[in-house]
Amino acid sequence: QVQLVESGGGLVQPGGSLRLSCAASGSIFSINAMAWYRQAPGNQRELVATISRGHSTNYADSVKGRFTISRDNVQDTVYLQMTSLKPEDTAVYYCYAEIYSGPSAYGDYWGQGAQVTVSS
Repeated sequence: QVQLVESGGGLVQPGGSLRLSCAASGSIFSINAMAWYRQAPGNQRELVATISRGHSTNYADSVKGRFTISRDNVQDTVYLQMTSLKPEDTAVYYCYAEIYSGPSAYGDYWGQGAQVTVSS
C-alpha cells in the first residue's frame, strides 16, 4: 500500500519561511509528477506547484518567486520551500503524486494535509 506522509506545517509570521516535506512509502515502482495543492477555509482546493520526474516545475501566479518545489527521486520525497509568506497563504497544504506500484498499476495519491498559518 502506498502512502504520502507530510510534515513541516505550522504557524509563522508574515514575511517568514516554512518548508513542507512529503515522503512516499510502500510498494513504489516509479513516481511521475508530484505537486502541492492548498485549500483555505471556504475555498476550493487550488494547485500551488508541480514538478515532473525530470524536475521541470510550474507555479501558480500567486506564489511565483516566493515558493520553490523540489524533489528527491531516490528518497521519493517532494518539498515546498515557502518564503515571504503572506496571510493569504494560510491554508491546508496537500501533496500529490502520480505513482506506479507496478509496471501497469497506476494511482493518484494524496497526503494527509499540513496546516500552514501565517499570522502576527
